[in-house]
Amino acid sequence: MRETRRTRVVLVVLLAAALGLIALSYSDSSIPALRGVRSVSGSVFGGAEHAAKSVTGAFTSAGSSSDVASLHKQVLALRAELSAASLSKAGYAELRKMLLLAGAGQYRIVAASVIAFGQGYAQAVTLDVGSKDGVRPQETVLDGEGLVGYITSVTPTTSTVLLAVDSAAVVGVALAPSGQLGWVTGPGKSPGGTGLMRLQMLNSAAVLKQWDQLVTSGSVKDQPYVPGVPVGVVTKLVVTNGGLTASALLRPYVDFGALSVVGVVIAPPRHDPRFAAIPPLPHPGPTVTVTVTARPGAPRTGRSPAPTASP
Repeated sequence: MRETRRTRVVLVVLLAAALGLIALSYSDSSIPALRGVRSVSGSVFGGAEHAAKSVTGAFTSAGSSSDVASLHKQVLALRAELSAASLSKAGYAELRKMLLLAGAGQYRIVAASVIAFGQGYAQAVTLDVGSKDGVRPQETVLDGEGLVGYITSVTPTTSTVLLAVDSAAVVGVALAPSGQLGWVTGPGKSPGGTGLMRLQMLNSAAVLKQWDQLVTSGSVKDQPYVPGVPVGVVTKLVVTNGGLTASALLRPYVDFGALSVVGVVIAPPRHDPRFAAIPPLPHPGPTVTVTVTARPGAPRTGRSPAPTASP
């Protein structure tokens, strides 16, 4: 009985302190659109369950299991509220860039906060918007720089996003300004990896050069990708012996390690925006070419041999 009371007292103190911080942060909030707090209590994070595990673990030895479960739900809700409060100050610039991109592409979006990062093999994040906000699976997610990924699962108050850099992600792209089509695949998680995406063109006549820019070409019925969202810029050309089409390494516009404010495209554009949302061309630098040589007699698999770089 004493342990249960002690747990409840500590819980009340923590919640009171957190709510005080929220009230203080909201007193001078500068983004009215993000003031509506979305509770995540009673929701399951699915592929992104990183939030507040260490906090709930501290109370596992004290109190009943129902107390621990209740604390876990309330901490998740407070995390979402604190995230929204802090974004009202720090995320204004990012929100502004995202709205400019959405306007250029004529996308109707719902603004959201990233409240948890996925653990394990898949690269995913959890957002504080769900079906109650009009979000549905297979919808495009972007930020102020470009393509973030797409929605894979939804609860009433949260949603899970598979990032475009996940190894399972395949994105159809269009080359600016020619409109030549291709696709990019995510690098996945790899120790010491460059984070560059792999680009493969469809047409053998397509020619790539460094600093070429690419946008999404759009999916069937605009799911999971709407057209015209900036994806990345070519950083290295890849020459594969026996390759029929051009390929390259692509640096994504989005910094996937610093996601905060994102937008879910809940309505696609009426017309293909093509390259209207593409950012200014970066300053050209020296061209880098990667030559990939297949080993004689090596079995043909889906993996590319280790590349060697040459200026």
